Amino acid sequence: MAHRFRAALAVILASIASVIAATPPGIELVGVGRIAGSALDKSGLTGVICQAGNPANCIPKATFGGLGSDLAYTGHDGVFIAAPDRGPFDGLTDVPYLDRVHFLHIATNPSTRQVSTHLLDTRLLRNEYGQTFVGRTSAFETADSPDALRLDPEGIRVGPDGTFFVSDEYGPYLLEFNRQGHLVRRLDVPAAFQIANPNADPTAELTGNLSGRQANRGMEGLAISPDGGTLFGMMQNALLQDNALAPGSVDRVSVNTRILAVDLATGTTREYVYVLDAFNRGQGVSEILAINDHEFLVVERDNRSWLADAPQAPTRKTIYRIDVAGATDVTGVTLPAGALPQGIVPASKTLFINLLEPDFGLQNNDANAIAEKIEGLSWGPDLPDGRHLLYVISDNDLSLKNATQIYAFAIDDAALLTPLNLQPQTLPGPLYPPGQVKKLLGR
Repeated sequence: MAHRFRAALAVILASIASVIAATPPGIELVGVGRIAGSALDKSGLTGVICQAGNPANCIPKATFGGLGSDLAYTGHDGVFIAAPDRGPFDGLTDVPYLDRVHFLHIATNPSTRQVSTHLLDTRLLRNEYGQTFVGRTSAFETADSPDALRLDPEGIRVGPDGTFFVSDEYGPYLLEFNRQGHLVRRLDVPAAFQIANPNADPTAELTGNLSGRQANRGMEGLAISPDGGTLFGMMQNALLQDNALAPGSVDRVSVNTRILAVDLATGTTREYVYVLDAFNRGQGVSEILAINDHEFLVVERDNRSWLADAPQAPTRKTIYRIDVAGATDVTGVTLPAGALPQGIVPASKTLFINLLEPDFGLQNNDANAIAEKIEGLSWGPDLPDGRHLLYVISDNDLSLKNATQIYAFAIDDAALLTPLNLQPQTLPGPLYPPGQVKKLLGR
């Protein structure tokens, strides 16, 4: 009898596991696309940029890579805008990497399961005086002033007035640009998020820094409310003053990071707690995308991939659905590394998509394996059958050997266990001229 009971229990548990592992209802992977790491952009730049101290390790200055740091739909004509981050070699280059954005046309064909991309234009990012922002580590300055040319774009979102916003990781800063890539506004970020004594070496940053973002763990994601009135910047990991690190070391110990909400009309801010699943293996938040004015999609990932220079099995490439309605405003509150005190309510989170779900086939150890850095999310135009289209994109760090990966997921709101309540962003006019799109696509 006991043997039959254990056998029956094993069958039940296996059935439960298969249900948990199955693709969530209402979500289908309908397309995959790749952009070769060796592709060139339309910046017009010539020559090469090399790793500092290693003149044999170089890439073309016009390498079309790193664009998966973030991706945003412009609301019209299948045109998206993408932002590479600080450039190759972790910003340690012989000459400065010139910051830029790319306009792309992206389309998905569910019948062929292909995502096609067409680069429309590349535009350099410039400050108030027309000087080009650079990703070079040594160009960083503490003050967000016109004299500071260092910029590490990690988030990008389109505004309702023909502009776009960029979140910088190393300030962190929030900047607004016109469609040509010229800076039009610097937004205030609370001093508690900024670091006093920056240094390319995380260990050196421990000297004299008691607050602000961790090294290379700043404002990694950016969202904008559907009405275009509020930006939501999300920190990759905990702030230093929130017991982020073990005393005297750079070892991360905190699961509590922050979301900064900025009212674009008044400049007033609010802060919410987001509790990470884990912080080891390079884990943290890499993206936030608005569903409506209080719900978002958030990416948590590790830094593991079969395609990395040191191949390892990935353990977390997860998209969560979160809600800040009812979350506590923790402005001025010091957070613990672990369990939150009574009275502090974090953003709620539920699993939305596990990219390592076996049905997707992305966790396999082969040429189609998922990339190390899943960093961008964007809604696209709805599919003809009415399903919402969600794009997921990787950052290849401008590697010539690794492609940028793009995944397209169809979201059937009616079939989801909990309706999505997606409110598309209101964008009255195209950010990129429709006539030029048709011309460049040969239509």
